[in-house]
Amino acid sequence: MHGQVATDEADGKGPSRATMPVFFHLLANTLASGVTSSFLWFALTFWVYVETGSVVAAGVIGGAFSISAAVLGPVFGTFVDRNRKHAALVVMSVLSTLCFAAATAVYAAVDQADLLRLRSPWFWVLIMLTLLGSVAAQMRGIALSTCVTLLVPEDRRDRANGMVGTVTGISFAVTSVFSGLVIGQLGMGWAYIGALALTIGTLVHLRTIHIDEAQPEPEPLVDGARRKHVDIRGALDAIHAVPGLLMLIFLAAFNNLLGGVFLALMDAYGLSLVSVQTWGFLWGLISFALVGGGLFVARRGLGKNPLRIILVANFVNWAVCATFALRSSIVLLTVGMIVWLALMPAIEAAEQTVLQRSIPFERQGRVFGFSQLLENSASPLTAFPMAPLAEAVFMPSMTDGAGADWIGGWFGTGPERGLALMFTLAGVIGIVATLGARASRSYRRLSDGWQAVPVPAPAA
Repeated sequence: MHGQVATDEADGKGPSRATMPVFFHLLANTLASGVTSSFLWFALTFWVYVETGSVVAAGVIGGAFSISAAVLGPVFGTFVDRNRKHAALVVMSVLSTLCFAAATAVYAAVDQADLLRLRSPWFWVLIMLTLLGSVAAQMRGIALSTCVTLLVPEDRRDRANGMVGTVTGISFAVTSVFSGLVIGQLGMGWAYIGALALTIGTLVHLRTIHIDEAQPEPEPLVDGARRKHVDIRGALDAIHAVPGLLMLIFLAAFNNLLGGVFLALMDAYGLSLVSVQTWGFLWGLISFALVGGGLFVARRGLGKNPLRIILVANFVNWAVCATFALRSSIVLLTVGMIVWLALMPAIEAAEQTVLQRSIPFERQGRVFGFSQLLENSASPLTAFPMAPLAEAVFMPSMTDGAGADWIGGWFGTGPERGLALMFTLAGVIGIVATLGARASRSYRRLSDGWQAVPVPAPAA
């Protein structure tokens, strides 16, 4: 065994520093699982596009992951609260292993010509098995967030959340690169075999980790019946019990809603400035800003007021969004994206820290799942209409229409300036929303009261 959780039950302080090695093992295991699942999903998307040339199929596959993760967030969050955290992690790892094994078998057994026909049922069976396995692995993040409360002393949780952000950054930075290399050099079959082997390895490693945690207490009946498997009501009850906390969750969702502009238009804007090879190389480098931001938080923490970090970092990010596209410059774009990505781990870690500090441990899974539902579903809602809006309105307007007449003299004209204008407008809206949140009564109540909430001390 790698270690056993020890808690300071005598003085009621919850987890001690002796539990940190267990958290580190869980973090490493989650990194391996996250990289594997992301790698396979990226590889599948690349493979389908290369073999079929269908933009629609690639787009559907890409969007299905975010939507599925959003929908399943509350389901798994409820499951995490009602079971031991280690058991929840094992269940998700087993599900990923079974799905990847079945997908590998389908890929090996079905003829490629039949497998790559979009009307073939085997094509969609392969997609659904890979999707479910990848999403199940990503759902482990909800359990890991509750494990921060379970295993990390309260004064170190901001740093632990920074480590979680680092893991996310590493997954984002390396998976697309390795997926492209494997598909280009070895093929999709080796991608499935490698992902299955790594998933089995992470499951075996996870079984060697021991967390000495109490079995969650059975929940009381509500209106004569037990709560449902998807307990959104329980999440909302816990959120409403902390004045102002709902505002923080909706602010994160609104930021993701605006972030759909990046999801839909960033590649088109970047490729209007540089070649596809240069753009791919730049994103490989820029992605490491996520890792750097997470490492900074892991080392320095967030200070005494994570709420202030959330608003200040959001304000800086939206100010960057409002200015990096004022000129058609790859240098401005690169600097802007580095700042944006470097601050994201701090924002995420601060949000996690506030939730862990405010929500009772026995309901944290549901709250994290509900938050994931709102945040993950927000970006696709904006991303889907953004490209048609850009092509039908903004790009023509900034080429020879009203936009070019009004601001073209200093903003520039052409189709790419229509895309740039959409980034600038999104940044301005984000600044207004952040300032509105800072001035709101909800923020004042949350800022004044959240530190007075007793630290949730999980039983062990």
